[in-house]
Amino acid sequence: MSNVVEIRGVSKSFEQFSLDQVQFEVKKGFITGLIGPNGAGKSTMIKIMMDMVRPSGGEVRIFGSSLTEDPGLKERIGYVSDENYYYENMTLRNMRKMIAPFYKNWDNAAFTRYLEMFELSEKSKIKNLSRGMKMKFSLAVALSHHAELLLMDEPTAGLDPVFRRELLDLLGEEILDENKSIVFSTHITNDLDRIADYIIFMNRGKVVFSDSKDEVLERYVMVKGGRELLDMDVRQVFVGIREGAHGFEALAPDRREAERVFQGIALLETPTLEDIMYFTVKGGKAHV
Repeated sequence: MSNVVEIRGVSKSFEQFSLDQVQFEVKKGFITGLIGPNGAGKSTMIKIMMDMVRPSGGEVRIFGSSLTEDPGLKERIGYVSDENYYYENMTLRNMRKMIAPFYKNWDNAAFTRYLEMFELSEKSKIKNLSRGMKMKFSLAVALSHHAELLLMDEPTAGLDPVFRRELLDLLGEEILDENKSIVFSTHITNDLDRIADYIIFMNRGKVVFSDSKDEVLERYVMVKGGRELLDMDVRQVFVGIREGAHGFEALAPDRREAERVFQGIALLETPTLEDIMYFTVKGGKAHV
């Protein structure tokens, strides 16, 4: 199985935040979800992959090469960001005329089809679009030059629930072409429960895990029971715990160990990605 993205020991320091030896791979032909709370480093990693931010250490390979050494590789990448920067007084038609020449494989028919699908008019000016409509335009641009890799930074931000679901269905259709790959960064993990094949979880500038979604959901387990079960030794089993007046619920990173300790005395359930993110961030621990 080939990789379209390889991140090796990437570090980058800012005034109040740093990436610390980030390492992961993105498999060709799959949707990879990049999750984590706000400030975890997701957007910074997407920008590093796009060569918009230069790391202070480590290596970034896209299609086996470096964008720094071969900027032309960007033609093979579709980039969607929640920070959409366009000329505010231009219409969508004129923005398309400005953008299209940068891509050898630009497809005007596809662009028109996506505008119709997203209910956008070419006559509309950028300044008159809502945040969600700007995101739809950005998506139309990214999908209209037959990119092999889509890098999407919070693409569902500002979108209504109906279009969010339509977008997820569209991405599912795009990935049927096994030559295409998608990296989907979001803190709305419900989106990835439906479509992601692989999950990269970042917290505080580090990778907590990078694995297939199915393996992650099989490895972690939610435990629910009475507070009398909690002692110092038992607490060490968990990533994070939420306690109430009548009991507790907690996330354990090792299903087999949790079953050994709690089988028959507590309720064991498969967690959602949101559960895993919430309890890991709340517990402040990184389990690999």
